[in-house]
Amino acid sequence: MATVVAFHAHPDDEAILTGGTLARAAAAGHRVVIVTATDGHMDDGDAPHRLDELRSSARILGAHRVECLGYADSGYGPDFYPDPPKRVRFGRADREEAAQRLAAILRDEDADLLLSYQPNGGYGHRDHVQVHHVGKRAAEIAATPRLLEATMPRELLCRIADLARLLRLPAPYERDVARAAYAPRATITHRINVFRFARQKRDAFAAHRSQITGPAARLFGLLLRLPPQVFGVVFAREWFVDPTARPGTVHRDIFAVTTA
Repeated sequence: MATVVAFHAHPDDEAILTGGTLARAAAAGHRVVIVTATDGHMDDGDAPHRLDELRSSARILGAHRVECLGYADSGYGPDFYPDPPKRVRFGRADREEAAQRLAAILRDEDADLLLSYQPNGGYGHRDHVQVHHVGKRAAEIAATPRLLEATMPRELLCRIADLARLLRLPAPYERDVARAAYAPRATITHRINVFRFARQKRDAFAAHRSQITGPAARLFGLLLRLPPQVFGVVFAREWFVDPTARPGTVHRDIFAVTTA
């Protein structure tokens, strides 16, 4: 059996990007560890409940360990707010220091595989971009054998944005963002079928109750009310890119090794 460490920017990212994959790995007997860079809060007012939600999500997915590196959320958009008292926003964190913190966990777990993000951070969020740099460096420091970067096909995101506009629903990403987000389908090296783990993915996302608010609450509410079978059809796959491999063969298991 292997140990996989999933490194994410904020609580809830683990469910959205990798929930089905982590549940699948845990069900197969692999050790699953979730690490977030931040507690998901812009200030220190109510940070603990986001971590409680993360722990609930992790239990649903079958994860064996949860850690948070302790940085503050940097926020998304043009404004990069000052650091809160006694903490650093992850987007401003010293990358080497952050990588050493993550590497300590990788070494402690003798991790076989690290799941991280692509250079564009998916959709450009400064914390997600930082996850890429810190994750890559931590894998080097800890000599973790393999690294995969969680992604989505940007062609699919563009279609979703068009459909959401047609149905007058809030889209996860605006079309101009979707055009450059994540990865072209042709570059994806791992496509994981997570249909059997739809209930866990849905319930893990629902555990992040504090995030099901705002303009997107209607869309999230509709998705969470879907029966697991229907949810599984809509979210049947999760995707990854092996940054060391040439695009070509698409693997169906995160533990499958691509040929450079």
